[in-house]
Amino acid sequence: MNEHTNNISDKSDNTPAFEQALVSQIAKDFLREQRRSRRWGIFFKLLLTLYLFSFLALYLAKDFEITSLGGGMHTALVDINGIIAVDSQASADHVITGIRAAFKNDKTAGIILRINSPGGSPVQAGYINDEINRLQAKYPDIPVYAVIRDLCASGGYYIASAADKIYADKASIVGSIGVIMSGFGFVDAIEKLGVERRLLQAGENKDFMDPFSPLKQKDIQHIDTLLADIHQQFIDVVKEGRGDRLVDDDKLFSGLIWTGEQAIELGLVDELGSSSYVAREVIGVEDIVDFTYRENYLDRFADSLGAAMLKHFNSMIKMQLK
Repeated sequence: MNEHTNNISDKSDNTPAFEQALVSQIAKDFLREQRRSRRWGIFFKLLLTLYLFSFLALYLAKDFEITSLGGGMHTALVDINGIIAVDSQASADHVITGIRAAFKNDKTAGIILRINSPGGSPVQAGYINDEINRLQAKYPDIPVYAVIRDLCASGGYYIASAADKIYADKASIVGSIGVIMSGFGFVDAIEKLGVERRLLQAGENKDFMDPFSPLKQKDIQHIDTLLADIHQQFIDVVKEGRGDRLVDDDKLFSGLIWTGEQAIELGLVDELGSSSYVAREVIGVEDIVDFTYRENYLDRFADSLGAAMLKHFNSMIKMQLK
């Protein structure tokens, strides 16, 4: 009886000590978690500060590079490389950004558009051509010269025709003044595979140029008028830019390409010459400053990360800072 009573008494005596130890352990764990959260909060603060500082420093450095070139004049260079498309380095947004910066800089003696492009979107090329013409009217004392590297075809030449003069290498490929639309037809293929084409539509011509349906003559006629219209726009732009320097020959606008030497004879190119030659001998200012718009690594990082990841990252920071 006494032994049983003593056991109960021992448990009663140990209970407060156990509870006290448990509370103490919980408090320690809580404090440890608080310190860990505080450390992560400080880390994310530093990371965000470093990101913002680096972003600001890169843009300030870029502005400093262009605006603090010294007292001398320079030749501005804008590269147009690759396919001219809305999502490419040679998009209208990128090219126009560089051209505007070149025109606005008070140390610019002349501008060189260094082109190496097979062409691309007539809309994007048209935007660039129009903006060059607008800026030339606004800054009449700044000449614009196009310098062709390996290739200046189609939309590339569309842009070049806005320049005061066009230069090329004797082996450059120039021309392709035309418009093309291509595709594939799979009518026979799906029949041989035993595939049934199920096409439902609202609108008589909603199945226009459907690759799994037989090609309709009225579709061909409509495309012909569309391509002819865009082609004529291209021809008009070239004639306006080149004027009486063009020879009177219909093959100029047939989509053919020529070498730089042949292009001179046709009036598509004025002279042979490189960028350094134009800067030194034509503009008369040998120092060249590159105004080509290029995305920095932070821009590419932000694009690849995406808006969703940035939002998630921001939420994590806010959570850790609470």
